[in-house]
Amino acid sequence: MTIRPTPRISARKQPKQERSRQVVAAILTAAGRVLAREGVRRFTAARVAVEAGVSVGSLYQYFPNKEAILFRLQADEWKETGGLLGGIIADATLPPLERLRAAVHEFIRSECEEAGMRTALDDAERLYRDAPEARRLRLAVTRTVRAFMREALPHTPQSVRIVAADVMMTAMEAVGKQISEGEYAPAAIDARARALADMFCAYLDTLHASVDV
Repeated sequence: MTIRPTPRISARKQPKQERSRQVVAAILTAAGRVLAREGVRRFTAARVAVEAGVSVGSLYQYFPNKEAILFRLQADEWKETGGLLGGIIADATLPPLERLRAAVHEFIRSECEEAGMRTALDDAERLYRDAPEARRLRLAVTRTVRAFMREALPHTPQSVRIVAADVMMTAMEAVGKQISEGEYAPAAIDARARALADMFCAYLDTLHASVDV
């Protein structure tokens, strides 16, 4: 069996001048439109170049292949969402469970915005899932959630906190994907986010109580 090598997904060069930054921004905006309209299977660098109004050669100055473009779209989305959620759960002015509820609602809301492109990005992840750059981004999110767990469950064994963090992240991603792909009314979306937050809070309460026993 032939094993397909992991494609290079790092940008070839970073734009330094305003003109170059505008070209990259145009490429990424066009890539988002192509991805939402055509899906992963028909997503190509050539289609993106046409959509952006630039030559394929200009595109390849910055991105070595279509996987690099897709990863940049995904990385920007992860960073935006991760930064937003990180700010919520790090807000020490609120109790941990209130922060958790707010983070769950914000995550579900963000998943339902531009759902078509987010679903396509989920489908594209298989193209670069094992690349070091993708692993580093996922690790950053994991560390943020585990740091929250240390604060919320300070007396719970680390091994239990790690499992809890991983289970909650997996569940939130799965539920977010399911909701974003459905045609739910805003009230129904809010109800599902509230139910998910209730389950997470009950789970943490159970872990906290097990230490006190």
